Amino acid sequence: MSGQTRKKIQKKLKIRGYSLKTDGLDEILSFVNRFQDAEDEAIDLLLDQLDHQSLISSIIDKEAVHQVLSTIQSLVGQRGRRWVMGVISQLEDGHFYLEDLTAAIEIDFSKAKITTGFFTENTIIVAEGEMLSEGIFQVITCGFPPLENRDKSLKVLAGHDFFGCGTLTKEETLRLADLEKRAVNDMFVILSDIWLDNEQVMEKLETVLNGFENVEIVPSLFVFMGDFCSHPCNLSFHSFSSLRSQFGKLGRMIEAHPRLKEQSKFLFIPGPNDTGPSTVLPRCALPKYLTEELQKHVPNAIFSSNPCRVKFYTQEMVFFRQDLLYRMRRSCLIPPSTEETDDPFEHLVATITHQSHLCPLPLFVQPIIWNYDHCLHLYPTPHTIVLGDRSEQKAFKYTGITCFNPGSFSDDSTFVAFRPCTQEVEFSAL
Repeated sequence: MSGQTRKKIQKKLKIRGYSLKTDGLDEILSFVNRFQDAEDEAIDLLLDQLDHQSLISSIIDKEAVHQVLSTIQSLVGQRGRRWVMGVISQLEDGHFYLEDLTAAIEIDFSKAKITTGFFTENTIIVAEGEMLSEGIFQVITCGFPPLENRDKSLKVLAGHDFFGCGTLTKEETLRLADLEKRAVNDMFVILSDIWLDNEQVMEKLETVLNGFENVEIVPSLFVFMGDFCSHPCNLSFHSFSSLRSQFGKLGRMIEAHPRLKEQSKFLFIPGPNDTGPSTVLPRCALPKYLTEELQKHVPNAIFSSNPCRVKFYTQEMVFFRQDLLYRMRRSCLIPPSTEETDDPFEHLVATITHQSHLCPLPLFVQPIIWNYDHCLHLYPTPHTIVLGDRSEQKAFKYTGITCFNPGSFSDDSTFVAFRPCTQEVEFSAL
């Protein structure tokens, strides 16, 4: 153990108002020596526990250190099987260090069985294993926290509204449930990546609108998700006036379909590269400067944030436009298990639902406005999650939740027709 570590311990103790006897320092050095790759964490752990002890004196001797180490040992637990829960903060040579535990435990995943999902930095995990020696915990299996049933969550919440659409009385809920059963003809048409500056994309969009204009019952809702431009609207983007006129062109296109204009609603959700104050989540609605020309032609157009929540009678739906699959795979620390599925989209759905969060990525990968982090929560679990992504069309029903990706309309000419009453997802393409 280097003299530098000795000085570090003495300095940290002095800052906290402690003085140290030689025998006490030797005991601390002996403890810290077991964590050569995590000295600072081991020292801070011991000092944090020291602050919680009822010490007779501020002079730290061998006996006081023994008392602290005994407490740490009881927190870690005896050798044997146990469950551990924490937040992955670092991966190095097959080892994790968990931040949110009361004891610093080195976790060896070298022989662990990994269950379904993407395990990224800051992902909450639950691990089962055995204590090999003091401070060394070998994981046998690890996975996500169990997913709480929606009905159980609602019962616990006792009527509190976490979705944001207001609390309903029992009578109102029953009335809406009855109306929902009759809404068998309601259909949502969902398109992602509509590049207004691309003539081919606009021609294909007109083909879609023409088709639905002539059906017997027009869709209740069209959901248009960004990006709305083929080029990122960043600091180097200098075509806002052109984009504004392109939104106006889309408005005139919708207006040319009178049945759709009168009977359908149009919801616009910005994409990750659309104009906005920054790239953080959640993203605010498209600015009025861009959309006011469209709204002159389509008064019932709705411009929402990303993510967006929609209530359909008693059903709760969440729309999120983000190229999440690519980013989750790129940030994944451990290859996901293929035992249950080898489909990346199914791994993605399992990850966000068990984490109860739309974007469980570290902040350096995806910044989040903490005051609005609740907008990304998935608790209680919604009935439907729409993940607009540049990857291929996919649908997956997981623990009663319908999740799907409509695909990229600009790249693949794909979109989805969704019937919320029956949870039927119909893949479509031109």
